[in-house]
Formats: sequence, C-alpha cells, structure tokens
Amino acid sequence: MDFFTEYGEGNRYKIEEVIGKGSYGVVCSALDTHTGEKVAIKKINDIFEHVSDATRILREIKLLRLLRHPDIVEIKHILLPPSRREFKDIYVVFELMESDLHQVIKANDDLTPEHYQFFLYQLLRGLKYIHTANVFHRDLKPKNILANADCKLKICDFGLARVAFSDTPTAIFWTDYVATRWYRAPELCGSFFSKYTPAIDIWSIGCIFAELLTGKPLFPGKNVVHQLDIITDLLGTPSTEAISRIRNEKARRYLSSMRRKKPIPFTQKFPNADPLALRLLERMLSFEPKDRPNAEEALADPYFRNIANVDREPSAQPVTKLEFEFERRRITKEDIRELIYREILEYHPNMLREYLEGTESAGFMYPSAVDHFKKQFAYLEEHYAKGSTAAPPERQHNSLPRPSVLYSDDRPQNTANIAEDLSKCLLGDNTQKMHQGSASVCANRVPQGGAARPGKVVGSALRYGNCSTSTAERYEHRRTDRNPALATNTVSPRGSYP
Repeated sequence: MDFFTEYGEGNRYKIEEVIGKGSYGVVCSALDTHTGEKVAIKKINDIFEHVSDATRILREIKLLRLLRHPDIVEIKHILLPPSRREFKDIYVVFELMESDLHQVIKANDDLTPEHYQFFLYQLLRGLKYIHTANVFHRDLKPKNILANADCKLKICDFGLARVAFSDTPTAIFWTDYVATRWYRAPELCGSFFSKYTPAIDIWSIGCIFAELLTGKPLFPGKNVVHQLDIITDLLGTPSTEAISRIRNEKARRYLSSMRRKKPIPFTQKFPNADPLALRLLERMLSFEPKDRPNAEEALADPYFRNIANVDREPSAQPVTKLEFEFERRRITKEDIRELIYREILEYHPNMLREYLEGTESAGFMYPSAVDHFKKQFAYLEEHYAKGSTAAPPERQHNSLPRPSVLYSDDRPQNTANIAEDLSKCLLGDNTQKMHQGSASVCANRVPQGGAARPGKVVGSALRYGNCSTSTAERYEHRRTDRNPALATNTVSPRGSYP
C-alpha cells in the first residue's frame, strides 16, 4: 500500500488494515513498532485545497493537543512532512478505538442501567473538561463518540468546536454550522445567528442519552419545522418568555402560532428507565438554555451517587487567546500551511526548538528515506563515472528522532493519574455501594464464543474486585470480542477519527 509516500517516519508504523475511507483520505489501523501500541493513522489528502478545510483541521489538531483527558480521543503523534513549504498531506496518529457509540446503540438491545449510567458519566466528565477550557464542541452526536468494547468512550471530532473569549461577540454567525439537526438545541433551530453557550452541548448529550435508553434517535426531525414540532410534542409548548428569546423571527412566529401542547411525562416516554436518570434527562432537555445544568452540576446529580468522585473530574485551564488568533483574522493558504507545520512540530521537540530559535532550515527537515536514496543514487552515478572509490554520504541519522508521544503521565498534575486511577475512582472507593446497588455488576471475563456483531457489547457494565488488568486495560470494566469487520463502517469522513 502506497500509504506514506515520502514521509520517512512511515517505517515506524506497520500498516494492518484500512478502517475508513472518505473524500478526506483514508484511515488505517497500524502497529507502532517503537511502543508496541495499536494506533489509527489518518492520512488527510490535499488539506490546502480549501482554506476553510485547512482551518478546520488546524483547529482540531490544536484542540486535541490542548485538551488532554481520558474521555477525549488522543493524538499520539503527527508525522513530520518532508518539506515545510510544499507539503499537502498530513498523517495524524490517534489511539485506536474499536467503534463508535452509533454502532454500539445499533448493535445492542441488552444494555443495562449500569451501562447507561457509566456512558453518561464519561460524556459529562469529558464535557466538563472541555467547557472549563472555554471550548464548546457544537457537534456532539453518537458518531462523534468513539467506543471500545470495555465501555470506554472518548469524544472526538472538534472540527466545528469554538473557543469563547471575553471579547467574543454574543451573536455569532454560524456559516459553518452543519451539525446534525437531530442533536441541535432548539435555540439554534432555523437560525444562523445565535449566542452559543455550554447549554447547546448539554442538550446534545441529553439527546444522546435518550437514544441510549430507547435505541433510536429522540428527535429525528426532517426539517426545522418538523424538528420544532417533535421537540414540543415531548416538552410541550414553550412559554411566551422562552419564545421571545429565540433569535429567529420565523421560528418565533411558528412557535407563537402553534396549538398549545402539554408536555409528555418522561416516565411515560421512557417507562423502564431509572427515575433518577429521567430527572436528570429532563433537566438536560429543558427548552430554555438557562434551565439546563452545566456539566459540573450534572455530575453532582444524585443519579451518579454510586460512581461520582469529584477528585477524578478535573477542570481544564482556559485556552489562551493567542492559540486561536488565526480564528480572528483572514488568513491565506500559506499562513495556514505555516500554522499547521508549527502545530506538527509540537510532536517533534528537537525540531520545535530549532524552529523557535530560528536555526532550522527553511526547506527540508530530516530527509525522508526516499529523498536520501535519491541523493545516494545521484552521488554514485556521478562518482562511479569518474572512477572514484569514495563511499556515498552516510545518513545523518540512523533513524528519525523518536517523536514526542504524550502519555497520560505527561499530563498536568491534576490529570496525570486519571487513567491509572479510573477503576479505583469509579469502583474502588464505591465497590460496596455498587455491589449493593446492582448484583449484576460483577467481575466477568470475556465470554467465549462467536465474534460480536459490529459494535456489540458483551458482559456486565463494570469490572471490579481482584481482576488483574494491564496498563492498556485501565478502563476495562467489561470485555467483548472485537469484530474487525465493523471497522469499515465506524470511521466517517473527518468524523470518527477527527
């Protein structure tokens, strides 16, 4: 497979299989021969064809570097391009995840209340970290939440995310807001102008949680009007005050002229759900943004009394304005190329130091294997004709510098031990309460048998007790068989792997 072209670091990774394709490029699973880890490598083609696409890619890789948290997908490495001025493709190395929440919901009709609780807890904990960094995701949906068979979820796809600063205008024109309507908060329906707040992400999480409970989307609107219809069918007609705060005039008129609807009790809509879960869901799906809890308040809800631990729910440092200055001005293709190159250097500390000191060369960095071969070949051709016995030039480096792979232990102190202590956090301190609350939550090994269906989850929701787990299994509270066949459908263009 001609995957890495002239990227010399490519020999570090052993490509295994294609797990996703799209107009953006291709995603392959691979083995990192330096660390022994399984990874997903996303090759993004022709990133500078459209400045808007390149800006989205820059925003995404920058945010994923800044937002390092166990509930957010991690970029392990970005390959160094052979040319600073001329590169057009990039290779982003992610931790490998098996599926996404959309596939999990489709393939599982036997999820337990413990699964629902643990899934929602992870989403809200990740969202708290994102929001305290002053970042709003804006495109939360099941396909943008990666999943492993051990119940671990990770939020991905930050291409539509935005950072809020104190001088950000209150009304934002969302020319690029193309997120799936089904998970869009009602204050955004039919309006490109909107004040975005953390409440829009909370609404989306509520929709996702409801989908987990029922196995199907809660508000599958066919258009804006239909979306408002089915939202009000469940929540009832909003108050006059709530309608007056909607920015879009047509939406205001439509809601004002709508026949009065009474809300449907959530206990009727979700008859088998935990009453505590429904009370929290009802808060998250409040029509008025101000009535929705923020992520931190939701984590403190009684629904999570058995697993919540505030010490394992860190806040982030707010993102600095300087990191996203490019969002505030018009930039050229060459500007964005330089900014992406600068971001790639974050994974190459030696090169970054030279770049910052102004001592790195303007053209090629460390030569790729292909370029070096061409130079050796040209040298041999030239000197062989002259009868020279001189040896061709040696490589300047036996291998490319080992990249800066950022593990959880390299994170700031307040998040350094999240991965290591997650099982203890969720279960160790609360084992007795959890055992009393659900006898079904027990230590189970992987059931032996046929391969699971795509996204299939097998076994109990959580593992605790004396089960030994490896470093790579720190979050594993449940195991399942992995079906490699599911991978071709789990990665959407610029979606499942951001």
